[in-house]
Amino acid sequence: MMLSKLIAPQILNGPDVNITGLSSDSRAVRGGYLFAALPGRLADGRDFIESALGNGAAAVLSTSGLADIPVPHIGLDNPRRLYANIAAKLYPGQPDTVVALTGTNGKSSTIEFLRQIWDYAGFNAACFGTLGVTSKQGVLPLKHTTPDAVALHQTLAGLAETGISHAGMEASSHGLEQYRLDGVTLAAVGFTNLTQDHFDYHDNMEDYFLAKSRLFTQLAPKKIPAIINVDGDYGRRMAKLAAKAGLEVMSVGWSGEHIRIAELTPRASSQSLQLMWGGKRTKINLPLAGEFQALNAVSALGLAVKTGVAKAVALEALEHLHGVAGRMQLAGHTNAGAPVFVDFAHTPDGLEKLLRGVRPHTMGRIIIVFGCGGDRDPDKRPKMGKIANKLAELVIVTDDNPRTEIPADIRAAVLAGCPDAQEIADRGEAIKYGISQLQKNDCLVIAGKGHETGQIIGDKTIPFSDVAVAREALL
Repeated sequence: MMLSKLIAPQILNGPDVNITGLSSDSRAVRGGYLFAALPGRLADGRDFIESALGNGAAAVLSTSGLADIPVPHIGLDNPRRLYANIAAKLYPGQPDTVVALTGTNGKSSTIEFLRQIWDYAGFNAACFGTLGVTSKQGVLPLKHTTPDAVALHQTLAGLAETGISHAGMEASSHGLEQYRLDGVTLAAVGFTNLTQDHFDYHDNMEDYFLAKSRLFTQLAPKKIPAIINVDGDYGRRMAKLAAKAGLEVMSVGWSGEHIRIAELTPRASSQSLQLMWGGKRTKINLPLAGEFQALNAVSALGLAVKTGVAKAVALEALEHLHGVAGRMQLAGHTNAGAPVFVDFAHTPDGLEKLLRGVRPHTMGRIIIVFGCGGDRDPDKRPKMGKIANKLAELVIVTDDNPRTEIPADIRAAVLAGCPDAQEIADRGEAIKYGISQLQKNDCLVIAGKGHETGQIIGDKTIPFSDVAVAREALL
């Protein structure tokens, strides 16, 4: 496609050229490509223009003020938005119905539950995010929760080509702030909650909230549905912003105006869920444990109904949901019947919801094995220690993904909030020890890494799976 058509109505500096591909990674550039030299927090794409030209770049997109570029170029104050729109033109096509969901916790489960409801209703559906791309054919990996704009539009185009009509995607704050979703045509949007996370990237909660709010105030077309959990202050604030932006707001949760959770009755590994919807009480047998799972299911219910699933079918589908990998995933039981759960909870709010979620299902002690990731928000470490100390009877602090930090320093920060906890550096040994301490009616929760199959130590990733280690120990 000709460059002038791709960038219209922006001004091109230099002669028009035919563009055959697009990349922000100079190493991936080939002859005929447009190289997007985008400034970032860790690297500046402008430093790699020469490399991209050496690989055959036919043109360059970057910030204003570029000089001495021997190929046609475009300079903008905000090149990321144009980058995403060019990706949409170069890799056209997407499923007829695309839903984007944002929030701190619950995105992966909610979007997967939505896929399952769509599937139950007979739609050819897929979802993608932290867990990869999931469809009837299985799971394919993705590098980021919200992929780079090129990868995102290639994914959407690929799904459409295989006949997928309904697709759900997670929208991370990074992806929203970096304009990765611009160019996607959305049929509905959703919000789960907002709690402390990514403070290595965002300055504060307000900055974090505003990044999330772009989905509702800038990206969502007017009049499309916005399904928002309004149990928290940020949810209520987001609902007001969405309504002001002209979206059709459906509020859900314990405080939901449209779908309200009236009552939850926990069972061993499931729960009875009573909903108030349209003035009528509906009882659902939800085959999932934990209050947060019920909240995720209700958000998925709202999104499903607003994207074409009949209400009765959607409610029936809830009784057939199955859990998501690494989200309150049952790894197995001891010989005495004590369950072992693996969960991705890695924030103070996520950990608290997890432990409060398993409490109604546990007659004995809750034992928890967890740590905190390195090169990430250090402020949450003692907070998570305090939560574990308050809500579990036995706390075992171990390594998560220490990355480039000293693991002992991370553990010490966590232990400041739970000084009586056991400290076992080796995560595998910590899991085995936790299982060895289980008695009848106890429960073990392994938190922080969930579905991950590697542990990041330094600049290397070693194979490691909480689920696999737990299952081996249970044999």
